[in-house]
Amino acid sequence: MQVWVETRQNALGDREPHRFRLGRRCLGVAAVLDRWLHPEHAYFKVQASDGTTYILRQDVASGCWEVTLYESGERPAHPVAPEVKRRQ
Repeated sequence: MQVWVETRQNALGDREPHRFRLGRRCLGVAAVLDRWLHPEHAYFKVQASDGTTYILRQDVASGCWEVTLYESGERPAHPVAPEVKRRQ
């Protein structure tokens, strides 16, 4: 899914995601958890202001960004237990 990403310069002078837009939602980047830099793509694992962890990927040649993965911090209220069959 393509996204709009605003970057800013970090303390080391490198550009990193600052906030991004998913549909109509604009999310701030609370923390950059990890990064993988490659000549063709740059990957950033970020924790967003909504508590969700996202992996953002930038195509270096075009400058386009996309979300490649996300993990919600929410857990189900009631875990679903597997059905137990009783012996008759």
